[in-house]
Amino acid sequence: MVRHHEVLIIGGGNAGVSLAARLQRYGLKDIGLVEPKTHHHYQPLFSHIAGGRAESKEAIRSQESVMPKGIDWIRDEAIGVNAGTNSVSLASGSEVSYGNLVVCPGLQYHWEDIPGLSEAMNSPYGSSHYEFELATKSWALLSRVTSGTVVFTMPSGPIKCGGASQKPMYLACDYWKQKGVLDRIRVVMVQPYPTVFGIPEVDRELDRKISEYGIELRTNSELVAVDAGNRRATIRNNAANTTEVLQYDVLNAVPPQAAPDWLRATDLPAPGDPHGFVEVDPQTLRHPRYPNVWSLGDAAATTNSKSGGALRKQTKVLAKNLASSRKGQPLTQKYNGYSVCPFTVSHNTVVFAEFDDQYKPMPTIPKVPTWKESRLSWWVDREMFPQVYWRLILRGRA
Repeated sequence: MVRHHEVLIIGGGNAGVSLAARLQRYGLKDIGLVEPKTHHHYQPLFSHIAGGRAESKEAIRSQESVMPKGIDWIRDEAIGVNAGTNSVSLASGSEVSYGNLVVCPGLQYHWEDIPGLSEAMNSPYGSSHYEFELATKSWALLSRVTSGTVVFTMPSGPIKCGGASQKPMYLACDYWKQKGVLDRIRVVMVQPYPTVFGIPEVDRELDRKISEYGIELRTNSELVAVDAGNRRATIRNNAANTTEVLQYDVLNAVPPQAAPDWLRATDLPAPGDPHGFVEVDPQTLRHPRYPNVWSLGDAAATTNSKSGGALRKQTKVLAKNLASSRKGQPLTQKYNGYSVCPFTVSHNTVVFAEFDDQYKPMPTIPKVPTWKESRLSWWVDREMFPQVYWRLILRGRA
């Protein structure tokens, strides 16, 4: 007999768990959640771990401890969706059928897209704060640098919390400044876009910090190859169509990202979407071709910058719309494209960017310039947000 749930959620990260908890609060009882991992991570802390301002134990809990009570946790991996038969195929060989499906498995890292990058991550001189297992290695490498060249890179294309690629760089620079060695370290930031972030107000604040730390910013550029054995990073300037080879002592790289391979192979993405994200109405988060399929978070083809702050808004919209749909009522909730990115620019200050899907400022408190470097923003990002996440967001209460 095929297992069945009225609502089936694929993915037990922030999106899946917080949505399941919120749906429970709206009265839905028959919810299944597919997630093979045994541990749950609070990913915004990875940058702080890599910058020496958090311990790894703060960012991890058991998956069991965060699962809402009464949810059927299916400890398996989704490998396919047949929207025509309303069924999900699992790695174990079994299937689960559904009344409504929510697809939120997160992103897949494609280290192999950059020749030599995987080898660099496995070497004594390369790391990335986008992997929990590598975040502590990043700080171990950065904290021991007293001279030489350190390169931070961000890929082109969609990634989760794009601004996070810069955070350990600022924290490391502030640390080196306090240790009196910053002037002996060449710091290079490789950024694929024309400016450091894309919002003029935020760019001005970040450019000021970049100048303060003496960082060399490479805009319109990306990492295209790594010679791990000789510690050489090849950087291509896409605007000028030129390449530069940097000899590095530490390479901190963010991998290219896309939807999981199994999801890209389904018919849920929009035809021709190179990244494989689930096609949705960007406001209602409902699939335009399959009305009982929904998506949110990093794997959804929404127009916003992918972030936890964006997801928090999406969760409320999707939960209410799904509940309305089950009752045959119109979908009244609309996601407005909001996203947020806190930039940790020193050991106790943050530049807080809040913006819409057109990269226009969208502050939570109107007329308050949250993009100004602030100690209060540091406290909000480093101290308050983790507690809100574990205690409220994952319980569907924030």
